[in-house]
Amino acid sequence: MEAADEWLLQSLRLYRELHTFELQAPTRVIEWARGSRVCVAGYGQSGGNEILQLIPPPTLQAKETQGLCPERDFKVECGGFSKRPVYSLKHVPDTSLLVTSGPPDSSVQVWQVSAEDSDVIKSVSTIVTENGTGQPWAKIATISARAPWVLHGSTLDSVHITEVELRKNVYKGVSQDPEELSGVTFLGCDSVLLCGVRGRLCVADVRQPQGPVLAVPAPAGPLSERWCLGSSCAFQGCQPVARLSSRGLLTLTDLRKASEPLASARARVPSPGTGAEFLSVSWAPALPGCLAVSGFDGTVHVYDTQSWDSSGREAEPTFVHQGHVLGGAGGSGDPALVTAHTWHPQNPRTVLSAASDGSLHVWDWVQP
Repeated sequence: MEAADEWLLQSLRLYRELHTFELQAPTRVIEWARGSRVCVAGYGQSGGNEILQLIPPPTLQAKETQGLCPERDFKVECGGFSKRPVYSLKHVPDTSLLVTSGPPDSSVQVWQVSAEDSDVIKSVSTIVTENGTGQPWAKIATISARAPWVLHGSTLDSVHITEVELRKNVYKGVSQDPEELSGVTFLGCDSVLLCGVRGRLCVADVRQPQGPVLAVPAPAGPLSERWCLGSSCAFQGCQPVARLSSRGLLTLTDLRKASEPLASARARVPSPGTGAEFLSVSWAPALPGCLAVSGFDGTVHVYDTQSWDSSGREAEPTFVHQGHVLGGAGGSGDPALVTAHTWHPQNPRTVLSAASDGSLHVWDWVQP
């Protein structure tokens, strides 16, 4: 408790804002939805996992900071139950739909967030792909350019784009590579970016299903090393593509000059290993050059990449959020592990993070 007390005292000078919330079950997804709502979901294997849409603390919407806030300052607006673990959840832009994925197969579940007079999130359909049974869970991304689309696949040779409401397949990849995917994203309405667990990137043109695929080789490293793809606004031309490995290596790639890394560095993480279940790297949408890293322990590291080169040297974090480690009530259980984080869409230094102990934090650090 002494460490927790010390951290609480430090919070008064380290944080511009700090909000804490205790979920009934831990989540590995934090997704912004319509009306600045936040969606979370359980990932337990026993079934009955809640999908919740939360109303964030009022101070996240206010122009004036109100400092530290008490616990339970999120409000549950509506919810539903998933019979399977929710490993990924995405809001479909310009709709009231959510899509989720998780074991035991590569199917995608579609959910309807009910109207204002109801507090139910209900299941409406399931998108099933050929030979999806027994495959790893699907990585998903959404867009509403021509229509509400979901990009989904568990391996490089099983990538599809499906029109969500009609469940109509509008694209099928042609790769013959069975490598498992670690992440997928749209680079706009005409192209998609795929990342394999070994770090290889592939870019495909949706308009040319049989056309060539741009492949970016994986960085050198042991075969046991696993990689994840950073959530990025690369399609807007404001950030390169970020990849993070289970050893803590970060690489930044400009897809216009994909033959060599734009920059690389090693995150300051404790005892990097082969585990990669919760690895996450994401760009700050309103803070140029800044990204956040989590999944190695109970902390979230923020880095400023603007001074990075291609040397791969260890980088000094701009800020480290230790609240999930030091801000709890203690106990004899396993140390909390950060399972997910995401940035606020508009507030430059505001980050949401969740951990394996069910804690959900919203924090905005003080600029030195």
